[in-house]
Amino acid sequence: MATVICMKWGTRYGPEYVNRLLAGIRRHTKTPVRFICFTDNADGLNPLVEVMPLPNIFIPDSVQETMPWPKLSVWQYPLYDLTGDVLFLDIDLIITGPLDDFFTYHPGEYCVIENWTQLGQGIGNTSVFRFPVGRYAEIYNRFRENPEQILKDYRVEQHFISALIPEQKFWPASWCASFKHSLMPKFPMNWFKVPELPKDTRIVAFTGKPDPDEAAEGRWPVKSWYKSIYKHVRPTPWINQHWQDRDL
Repeated sequence: MATVICMKWGTRYGPEYVNRLLAGIRRHTKTPVRFICFTDNADGLNPLVEVMPLPNIFIPDSVQETMPWPKLSVWQYPLYDLTGDVLFLDIDLIITGPLDDFFTYHPGEYCVIENWTQLGQGIGNTSVFRFPVGRYAEIYNRFRENPEQILKDYRVEQHFISALIPEQKFWPASWCASFKHSLMPKFPMNWFKVPELPKDTRIVAFTGKPDPDEAAEGRWPVKSWYKSIYKHVRPTPWINQHWQDRDL
């Protein structure tokens, strides 16, 4: 049985994000899957979701809500009763194709997306990664020992992880797409063209804004009129075709 985990903390994302992620997994896997959500609030989660408390880690309040540093907690050992290779999925992504290859690609290794905005620089994007539980506990231990210095040295947690695991393996480029960086037409064509979903894409990640529901409706929340000129997305119907809470 494969193990898939996710994390939900704070108030930005509701339980529907986890439930739709579970449904996407069930639609796109032949392998039996144990699906776990580490969370501080299990209200509204599908009963099929195995709920566990957020693994212990100290994160300064200044980055608790806005940055993904709490994800470092999954590198600790032991991690509840988890063993072997575990696939981590952010909850703000959409599964659009088969997942089984994510469980068997380079077994026993840390596998991750090559960050779309830093190609060739050896930086992973942790929207989708698989890791062998316990093998890289140093990541958690080093952060626990000196979080302030690591927060000073690294802008986001994925930079820190990539620095400590130079032998990381990147998923095939076609498997994981960024809605914003891979699929959005460049300005000004984003005002006229709907983002297209490549047929070989298996996961679409929504880093930053817009979120899936916003992009589906053609909304891109911005704080200034200037940004609204080039941060624009047309309604994207295929999002709701894949992002729903039905299994089949």
